[in-house]
Amino acid sequence: MKRSAMLLTAFLCVGHANAQTMFSGDVVRILDGDTVEVLDAGKRTHRVRLANIDAPERRQAFGEVSRQTLATMAYRQQVEVLDQGGDQYGRRIGVLTVNGRNLNAAMVAKGMAWVYTRYNTDRTLPALEQQARTNQIGLWADKNPNPPWDFRRAW
Repeated sequence: MKRSAMLLTAFLCVGHANAQTMFSGDVVRILDGDTVEVLDAGKRTHRVRLANIDAPERRQAFGEVSRQTLATMAYRQQVEVLDQGGDQYGRRIGVLTVNGRNLNAAMVAKGMAWVYTRYNTDRTLPALEQQARTNQIGLWADKNPNPPWDFRRAW
């Protein structure tokens, strides 16, 4: 009996270690097209980088439009954040939803962000990006859009 209880405890701990967590709060600041600040019920602020996508930098073509697009969907909205961990800058990495709408996917579908292929784990995003490209939506209206990772490298 003791051995089976220990195995069950070990299994639950491993499962918990791999589980993603969820938190909610109000979006109080939009930093750019892929980063927001969320104020939770405990009055703690979390800087959240939207998972799987990379939006133009603010000084880049479409950077301000991308930020404004995210602001229209998220600013002063109650969001759910599927927290996928942190990054080296102290931000949470997450998927944001408002009323069940995935904002990460919406940014790609609106042509306001690239799929960040280096880190992407969402299999639905490449098709959304391809559709935006084909229809020349958002940044894909530009004849030669510069991915933000290339733009940052040139700084």
